Amino acid sequence: MHCVIRITDVWKYYDGDSASTAALRGTNLCVAPGELIAIYGKSGSGKTTLLNMLAGLDRPSTGVIEIEGSNIEALGEQGRTILRRTRIGFVFQFFNLLPTLTVFENVFLSLELAGIKDERTVYDSLKAVGLEGKAKRFPHELSGGEQQRVAIARAMVKQPAIILADEPTGNLDSQTGTQILELLSRTCKERKTTLLVATHSPLTCQFVDRTMRMKDGVLEEDRCVPESPA
Repeated sequence: MHCVIRITDVWKYYDGDSASTAALRGTNLCVAPGELIAIYGKSGSGKTTLLNMLAGLDRPSTGVIEIEGSNIEALGEQGRTILRRTRIGFVFQFFNLLPTLTVFENVFLSLELAGIKDERTVYDSLKAVGLEGKAKRFPHELSGGEQQRVAIARAMVKQPAIILADEPTGNLDSQTGTQILELLSRTCKERKTTLLVATHSPLTCQFVDRTMRMKDGVLEEDRCVPESPA
């Protein structure tokens, strides 16, 4: 199978080189283009560490991570920065919007960093997430769900190959969280964008193609039973 993401025997140590203290322990994963995957596990299990390494923000102690066929270790710091700006979109638990920028400016900045200055694309992205007419608002003038919609528009506007979402519903109520998961999964499917979402919520399982469980740094296939929305 062709892999847009390939992880081969990745270990991550933060304190010495003892397996008992490893944040990741021999992780292997192949993600097909356009596949939607949930990485399910408790806080501290290694989910965020894995996403950070996929983004090139952290580096494995041993093992290989390949994005679209390129070993990201071999790209160098500049190459990893370009990768993040052009090929990877991010959605975070706490939105990470710049408070002094408007909705439009937050989304446009992502596009600008990718070397594109097409304002029409920003408006199209905001319309796609249901925020048409709110381009001039500031983050503090939006609800939590609306802020997360801005974050999804910001991630998708540059048409990345991969979206990395780290607990995207962790700061939302269950109803809003369900809406955000539906929007994120639907948008990725429509655009054939690969999605990896780190989560501790079983609800996420009904919106993805495959679920992996992360426990104490070990990643394995899992049959996750979705919760019914309240």
